[in-house]
Amino acid sequence: MTQPCMPAPDESIIARREEIAADLARLCPRAEVISSTDALRPYESDGLTAYAQLPLLAILPESTREVQHILRYCHEHGIRVVPRGSGTSLSGGALPLADAVLLGMSRFDRVLKVDADNRIALVQPGVPNLEITRAAERRGLYYAPDPSSQIICSIGGNVAENAGGVHCLKYGMTTNNVLAVKMVLMNGELVQLGNLHGEAAGTGLDLLGVAVGSEGLLGVVTEVAVRLLPKPPKARALLAAFDSVAQAGACVAAVIAAGIIPAGMELMDRMATKAAEDFVHAGYPLDAEAILIIEVDGTEAEVEELAGRVMDIARRKGATSVRLSRSEDERQRFWAGRKAAFPAVGRLAPDYYCMDGTIPRHRLPEVLEGIAALSRQYGLPVANVFHAGDGNLHPLILYDSNDPDQLERAERFGADILRLCVHVGGVLTGEHGVGVEKRDLMPEMFSQTDLDQQIRVKCAFDPQQLLNPGKVFPRLKRCGEVSAAQMRRLQEKFPGVELF
Repeated sequence: MTQPCMPAPDESIIARREEIAADLARLCPRAEVISSTDALRPYESDGLTAYAQLPLLAILPESTREVQHILRYCHEHGIRVVPRGSGTSLSGGALPLADAVLLGMSRFDRVLKVDADNRIALVQPGVPNLEITRAAERRGLYYAPDPSSQIICSIGGNVAENAGGVHCLKYGMTTNNVLAVKMVLMNGELVQLGNLHGEAAGTGLDLLGVAVGSEGLLGVVTEVAVRLLPKPPKARALLAAFDSVAQAGACVAAVIAAGIIPAGMELMDRMATKAAEDFVHAGYPLDAEAILIIEVDGTEAEVEELAGRVMDIARRKGATSVRLSRSEDERQRFWAGRKAAFPAVGRLAPDYYCMDGTIPRHRLPEVLEGIAALSRQYGLPVANVFHAGDGNLHPLILYDSNDPDQLERAERFGADILRLCVHVGGVLTGEHGVGVEKRDLMPEMFSQTDLDQQIRVKCAFDPQQLLNPGKVFPRLKRCGEVSAAQMRRLQEKFPGVELF
């Protein structure tokens, strides 16, 4: 893919690399400071691997105090900072800069507390999503957001991108399951946003809502309090096969229209289904053009009643076969194939480009037809994997990065998919974020007035634009362009917090 246009590097900062590394090592003697080229290679890209750039240096702190020291030093010396979690971003959200310190949060890897009585877990941002799930399960509880990368993606990254997962249809995205965060601002100040009771604090701005999904532009999260739920006593998954993707899409809309909100509802087309079946042997029908996995949970009586209704709807919408999981092991197998869809598709071509857009559910059939037409136009195959229940599409465009023409076609194909999503009333991202991948497509969705308002929020938290620059905004205005009156109004909303 074309390397994205990023802020021009400050050569004076690059020339001071060793001095900066030594200063940070003195400030944070327990943190690891990495400055050699070879040692920095693992940090040159994130999950969007076609983009790569070595950072100025990387530092791995292990305490909130160290993060404060690092950010305060960089603020005072005008040094850019790129926060990084597990490096699984699919939008270039943690792409380094040549003159920026890469702030790696991987050592913040502890589950600090599981409060079963109040159904809260307090965790550090480097904890993998799956570790929270396991810690909750040991107390008979459940952490709902479960991205396909949950075995490796960190909760800090989930907060930054507002990650979802197969169960977000019923239980919500990350933003619906985070109660509070501790966050260090660029000037080194530590703030807490939200509270452990899940209630709005006062009548001011919803700053927690602003922080979740802010893609590392506003601050660095060092602790997260997440909401835990009682584990459903029963869950069953239904596997339905269809002769067309459009029929499967129509079934999705019919289930929701019937007033049923499944715990999860996922769609895979023929290519993705075959790849997943070959990879994990989940028992998927290989003659289907599309399959739906629909899970219902609750009490045993509720599950049986809902499962029956969903099966009837699937048959009425043309399902050629419908299977209901007969055991917990079979239910897990149904999901294992879906969870492994991305690596499974990765065996079909040297590379794939994973898109992430969201559309109104009722537009799903025509959008799928549009993606098929674009596939023919660009001469590149595409495997479709969707969080179908909430309209979050993940088309996987297959290509070979060794062929520059295929790289360029894959990028244009992906951009056209996102334009199609916006055209039918959807949005540019569902859970992967904007990063650099979709940055220059923001005007497709937002007017300049919209973008100006978003930039004002960025300026309120980071007036020098030092945190994760070059991401999200196609053209970031200088914070001095924000009016003095607007500054005063915003400052009144942040009493006691020096944001300007």
